[in-house]
Amino acid sequence: MKELLHTIVAGLVENPDAIEITEDEPAEDGTLTFHLHVAPEDTGRVIGKQGRIAKAIRVIMSASSTKNNHRVSVEIE
Repeated sequence: MKELLHTIVAGLVENPDAIEITEDEPAEDGTLTFHLHVAPEDTGRVIGKQGRIAKAIRVIMSASSTKNNHRVSVEIE
């Protein structure tokens, strides 16, 4: 899952070396939370106009996690 998120974001940003993804322990309901950090100048590229790119990233991550019967949350910080 972490590799998928990194691959998606690396294609969007200008500085892929600055991508940091941390993963929290699963919550009580089994939800995995990923915290995505990018360079400040790339934040807009990851969020997109009106949050459309961020929403699309979350949809892709959610769809891929249903294969493994998990729930995923992506926090962009």
